[in-house]
Amino acid sequence: MDVINIFVTGDLGESLGDFVHDQRRFTFDRLGPEGPLRLVEGPMWAFVDWVLPELAGLELCRRLRADARTAEAHVTMVLEADDPEDRRRALRAGADDYVIGPLTRTAVLDRVLALQSRTADRQAPRCVELGALTIDMAALQARWAGQPIGLRPNEFRLLRFLAENPNRVLTREDLIVGLGKRAPAIDERTVDVWVGRLRRAIKAAGGGNPLRTVRSMGYVFDAG
Repeated sequence: MDVINIFVTGDLGESLGDFVHDQRRFTFDRLGPEGPLRLVEGPMWAFVDWVLPELAGLELCRRLRADARTAEAHVTMVLEADDPEDRRRALRAGADDYVIGPLTRTAVLDRVLALQSRTADRQAPRCVELGALTIDMAALQARWAGQPIGLRPNEFRLLRFLAENPNRVLTREDLIVGLGKRAPAIDERTVDVWVGRLRRAIKAAGGGNPLRTVRSMGYVFDAG
């Protein structure tokens, strides 16, 4: 079943459950200034409020466009009023369109369902490149300096999540959430097993050990 990822900057993103329609599962998450806190596998839609507690909605829109993980997302700016100048500023910042808030679950789903088929071509699988590491999402293949890295599905997704968050300490809980493994519950020590397998696979491909353990905290993918 295809997954459509819907991110909302307001509380709505945390309160909505999945919705299934026409062999597609629509999932909801909250979007903060740091971008998605989990892997985004499939098309992404972002609804960005004009005013946010941490920064302006326009700035978050610019950040989404500058972030390789979200550059191709469909971004809808949620305006407080139907002001022509605000509409122009939203589009200049990189928004695809706009709506007048406040948002509701029905309004979000109606807009996504109406436009999803038109934007399918924009959501093509992409590659992540980080130094000698290349991750090809279309082929589900990772390479180090051209050498294939033999990975199981969990380790492949773990490597992608780490590569999308380089030089950042990620706790075991961060990794569990990021990989969408919260249900059923995963023991945090299972993450250590995944990391161990990933380390061995990268080393076998000639990549050394870019995964650094931060004692009592978690792991870092050192990108140099």
